[in-house]
Amino acid sequence: MDVLRILVADDHRLMVAAVRRVFERDGFEVVGEVTRGSQVVRAVESLNPDALIVDIRMPDLSGIECIERMRRRRLTTPVVVLSSYADDTHVAAAREAGASAYVVKTVDPSEFPAIVRGAVEGAEFVAVRPREADPGRLREGLSHRERDVVRALSEGLSNRQIAEQLWVSEQTVKFHLRNVYRKLSFATRGEAARWAHKNGVACGPTAVAQ
Repeated sequence: MDVLRILVADDHRLMVAAVRRVFERDGFEVVGEVTRGSQVVRAVESLNPDALIVDIRMPDLSGIECIERMRRRRLTTPVVVLSSYADDTHVAAAREAGASAYVVKTVDPSEFPAIVRGAVEGAEFVAVRPREADPGRLREGLSHRERDVVRALSEGLSNRQIAEQLWVSEQTVKFHLRNVYRKLSFATRGEAARWAHKNGVACGPTAVAQ
């Protein structure tokens, strides 16, 4: 797997250090750190990272304003917003500005690398919030869409067929499968399929694509 280069923008030094530790443990390279919104666009242009991780609240410019300035300058670097806000208003603003993902700071840090890889690979926008605040999380710890993917997989469908069935890209299917394998400690499609049949996931209705 190629080493992904990321730029971190957050005005809290402890958070920057924590993010660096999480990503470096997963094989990423942190190529830069900035603490002010006014520094973000210049850093993206000079460092050309594979992805930008940006906080919502920063001095000078907010994370949303940083994304908007990047897009106006035709900078296509995938952006993952890392924020303390979990409300729909901030999530919608990030998506409309051109973010690839939105992650609330209180979620499990082990989820961050997979989310960033998905953003770099072109996965659809995803918002990851604390499980207790997300009604889409089910008893097994999978989101509705992750269950949809496992259900389709249990029917013997390929990634391309699952993508067509759910009206998403193949990259998005791969992103969800990686999360499923990690959450349930699976290594193969067969294990996931057997789990789906054993736990009644295979026979449930498929959610409507969003």
